[in-house]
Parts: sequence; C-alpha cells; structure tokens
Amino acid sequence: MIKLQESFFEQLSAYRQRVDATLKKAIYSSHDTAPLLCKAMLYATLNGGKRLRPILVYATAACFGQTHDALDAIAAAIECIHSYSLIHDDLPAMDDDNLRRGKPTCHMVFDEATAILAGDALQTLAFDLLAAQKN
Repeated sequence: MIKLQESFFEQLSAYRQRVDATLKKAIYSSHDTAPLLCKAMLYATLNGGKRLRPILVYATAACFGQTHDALDAIAAAIECIHSYSLIHDDLPAMDDDNLRRGKPTCHMVFDEATAILAGDALQTLAFDLLAAQKN
C-alpha cells in the first residue's frame, strides 16, 4: 500500500511540473504581451494551488491511452481558465478578497486594472492553447 501511495504522489508531482512548465512557456511566448502583464499572469497561475483540474485531464486521458505530450496544452488551458476565474472573483467589485492561498491576491500585488487584464489574458491564452490543438 505504501508503494502505491508513493507512486501516486510521484505521479501527481510529475503532472504538476508538466503543467507548470507548459504555463510558463505559454505565458512567456504570448505575442506582444507587456512585461507587467506577463508577471501578473505568472503570479496568478504559478503561485500555489493543487492543480487538480490539469491532473484530472492527464489522469482521464491516461485511461484512454493518450500520451502526456498531447495533453500539456489542454491541461494548461484548464488551469488558465481556473486562474482567470480566481483573479476576477477576488476583485473589489466581486468578493474583494485580499488573500488567495495565503498570499496577496493579484489586484493587491499589481493593481486592479492589471489584475483584470491578466485574467482576461489568461482566458484568451486558454482559448489560444485549445485552438492550436490538432486533434
């Protein structure tokens, strides 16, 4: 039983690392994105979190024999959508939260306008990642 648990947690860690690497690459390669906006997008996506949604993408696809390489963009897109929703949820016009995962929210670290744009850019990036998929 212990071996199964270790293997399970190692796999979760590997999935997290894959999606984090894909997120970094996608955000840095966003066309003509202002440096401050990239920082806010990275802050929102890579600032903790369990990555359950991307993990479910990988795990479900593994059940159907799909390779991880084919899923990286899809897993990252799901995380972009989730991060976008959290940024917008934390805004003063919504829940007005100052902390997310024990750290200052995006609008507290940057400003409200930058947070809104970062959320919008993450949503757009998610659609770009999905639209670029060939299968």
